[in-house]
Amino acid sequence: MRHGKKFAHLGRKTPHRKYMLANMACSLIEHKSINTTVAKAKALKRYIEPLITKSKNDSTHNRRIVFSYLKNKYAVTELFRDISVKIGDRPGGYTRIIKLGNRLGDNASMAMIELVDYNTVYNTGDSKKKTRRRRKSTKKSESVQVEEAAPVVEEAAPVVEEAAPVVEEAAPVVEETSTNDSSENKEIETKSEDSDKKESDS
Repeated sequence: MRHGKKFAHLGRKTPHRKYMLANMACSLIEHKSINTTVAKAKALKRYIEPLITKSKNDSTHNRRIVFSYLKNKYAVTELFRDISVKIGDRPGGYTRIIKLGNRLGDNASMAMIELVDYNTVYNTGDSKKKTRRRRKSTKKSESVQVEEAAPVVEEAAPVVEEAAPVVEEAAPVVEETSTNDSSENKEIETKSEDSDKKESDS
């Protein structure tokens, strides 16, 4: 009976299990997601999340504690330099397990374990961004319609400019007619004066 045994032994002796989890943790830190069985993914989740919490406080003591678990200085450097900055605001739950189905060879249930902040596709915070994208897309379509309407206005502007010289050309014609009217008025006045003279002579 396994009374009081709180963790998964994974069918391995203690040293083998510790080195296997350390190796998987280093791979997860390096690649940000790995595929494994569901049981190993759950064991790795319990193994690596306290180490990620330690990395939030970058001190020599915390680095030595994490190094005693991981036994890889490059993974420790990556964890404290990059990952701790990325997950700084998250209060826990740094990893996510996604079940992938069964393996063909032995029908073992497989899963992908990943760091939550490094997955841009399967992220719960993207729903707000999607709604913003929809709003932006409607604004873009409106701006495209406005942009399409703008050239029509630009094409109409030269038509108005062409009409302006026609009006200017019409102005001298009006002036000519006014000069013609004035000459006709003078002729009428002269005729009336001539008729007045004839009347006075008679």
